[in-house]
Amino acid sequence: MDVLNLLLGVEFWTATVRIASPLIFGALGELLCERSGVLNLGIEGIMTIGAFVGWASVYQGADLWTGVLLAATVGLLFGLLHSLFTVYLGLSQHVTGIGITLLAANLAYFFYRVLLPDATTPPKITPFQPYPIPLLSQIPIVGQALFTQTPLTYLAIALVGVIAYVLYATPLGLSVRMVGENPQAAEAQGLSVYGVRTGAVMAGSALMAIGGAFLTLSAFDSFFVNLINGRGWICIALVIFASWQPFKALLGALLFAGFDALQIRLQQQIGGAIPYQVFLALPYILSIVALTVMARRAGYPKALMVPFRRGER
Repeated sequence: MDVLNLLLGVEFWTATVRIASPLIFGALGELLCERSGVLNLGIEGIMTIGAFVGWASVYQGADLWTGVLLAATVGLLFGLLHSLFTVYLGLSQHVTGIGITLLAANLAYFFYRVLLPDATTPPKITPFQPYPIPLLSQIPIVGQALFTQTPLTYLAIALVGVIAYVLYATPLGLSVRMVGENPQAAEAQGLSVYGVRTGAVMAGSALMAIGGAFLTLSAFDSFFVNLINGRGWICIALVIFASWQPFKALLGALLFAGFDALQIRLQQQIGGAIPYQVFLALPYILSIVALTVMARRAGYPKALMVPFRRGER
């Protein structure tokens, strides 16, 4: 009965939407990259440096939206770096992605120590505050959970529709999907495969960085080591769970976030009888089960991780 009351409580659903927000940004970014045929394993590091840049810029006096913009800019640059190695040079996307993750994460920690060499606890900033939307926030449970969030959560949810529209209803989206499925055919139609893939990876990486910035500018109020804590890898799994479709990625993010919100509350209610590590593992175990079921029907972009060289058939 306690668990049922927990699931019906507005606090649980509010927390679920909040926890899902950085995953939505990250999953949409990874989805864009993979739709164009490029696997971006740099997501964990890009989210980390996005979190740092967003927080550091606000700590240095910038306003919150400028922090988001600077985080996105850094994400764009790391996307460009990833593209240079994987799209233009055709190097291993796995190795390059892991290298990007190590480089970006360690740069974030390095500059954090340069900025605050003697700090033992990370300084706090004033993050985005919840902004209840008039009328909609008064709808019981759903309205209270969805429309009492911070502006970055509204942006994340809105981007799901925007990305879906761009992918399925615009020539640009058709180009992205085409170079991810059959780059030779795209080239024959006069498209620049290199240009489209580079643009998709840069845009996707910017979204990943904003996902990281969400954690320091909206969910928390400071930057610390291991802040991302595997969320980037979860986003990659969510893309497979979603079969590379934006609205399914939203569903997957909410599902994982719901498991995470549930385990936190279960710890509080029955934590004394069961080791807390069991609760921490719960969302990952349930997500793996869901991923295993959904991945069996997933249709990969046919040119995913396949380097393109002009003129080759």
